[in-house]
Amino acid sequence: MNILLINHYAGSVRHGMEYRPYYLAREWVRAGHEVTIVAASASHVRTQAPTMGLRTRMEETIDGIAYVWLATPPYRGNGAARLRNMAAFLWRLHAAGDQLARTVKPDAVIASSTYPLDIWPAARIARRAGARLVHEVHDLWPLSPMELGGYSPRHPFIMLLQAAEDFACRRADAIVSILPKVRPHLEAHGMAPHKLHLVPNGVDPDEWKGAAVPLPGRLDVVLDGLRRQDRFIVGYAGTHGIANALGTLLDAAHRLRGRPVAFVLVGGGPDKPALEARAAALGLDNVHFFDPVAKSQVPALLRRFDVAYIGWRRQALYRFGISPNKLIDYMMAGRPIVHAVEAGNDPVMEAGCGLTVAPDDPQAIADAVLAMQALDAPTRAALGRRGRDHALANHTYPVLGRRFLTALAGEPPCLKT
Repeated sequence: MNILLINHYAGSVRHGMEYRPYYLAREWVRAGHEVTIVAASASHVRTQAPTMGLRTRMEETIDGIAYVWLATPPYRGNGAARLRNMAAFLWRLHAAGDQLARTVKPDAVIASSTYPLDIWPAARIARRAGARLVHEVHDLWPLSPMELGGYSPRHPFIMLLQAAEDFACRRADAIVSILPKVRPHLEAHGMAPHKLHLVPNGVDPDEWKGAAVPLPGRLDVVLDGLRRQDRFIVGYAGTHGIANALGTLLDAAHRLRGRPVAFVLVGGGPDKPALEARAAALGLDNVHFFDPVAKSQVPALLRRFDVAYIGWRRQALYRFGISPNKLIDYMMAGRPIVHAVEAGNDPVMEAGCGLTVAPDDPQAIADAVLAMQALDAPTRAALGRRGRDHALANHTYPVLGRRFLTALAGEPPCLKT
């Protein structure tokens, strides 16, 4: 099968996030399929942009995957510059559509750019090539900017997004969703029930094999010191942003001052300076901040935690479900988890690998940490094994790649989350 995957933000192990398109494509290549990924040259989530020079289009091959990079202007934040970046990508994609249809000769075209506006050029390419059209749902747009950003449904951009979502629900041959509870929403916008396939986020199991990559010196020294002091280490690894509810974690740490519990927060993000300032103002000597580590060092980092934390704000949008990569990493590391969430699904509860508490409740988090600390080490290890077993069975890319292929081939959906 020839597969054309359109994802504005697609990355690779060479370029950084988004990793999902790369890992799925690599599995399809290993299964004998030909895969082409079309992506924008500028993305806020990548660590390394492709070197375009003055070219408007560049092609390269990474691990057997053909990448087509379309030149787009750089941007920061979510303002007008990002809209120009989107418009440039869609314009170049439209202009390249006929050539992609002729040269790639896709049997399946996947529109997967987080925002749904790529469905129109994807549909045109699919029509030219006689290919199957698949729409992939990462986040619900325009519902996300409406509920999170307060945009009116009558805003012109929101109305455009809504038209694209409606078109995708009606016209796509199949819809793949990362979010497990989207069926009522998508059916309300025209999706036939048989079209939905659930394919959550995942991990590459090979990255969790072999010798651990050493941690940066200061981080390694501090973690060793905390262990020698017999501190119970509660760890967080990932973005420090509003959605990650780390302010609530600091409030929980404040409640646990004087106890042999240490909180280790590793990562970066827009909220990190404010979080560090707040921890200092509260005198939280039990909280330790560190810079992000390399992707290859994440397994070694997580295995140094006694418990891993992931939290969310109380947000109605989560009624459609969650599938965070961070949580799957925690499971693969075999760490018991404290999960502060209210959502349409709860992977920690499903796997039986930790404790779930209400979001925005620091006392509940503090109590969960103490409950985990009170367990003996074998019991915590058993919780961690349950999480790892769950991740291996449901969230590795060899598993997810096969599941996604059912949508591409027109087979009946597997709705297991």
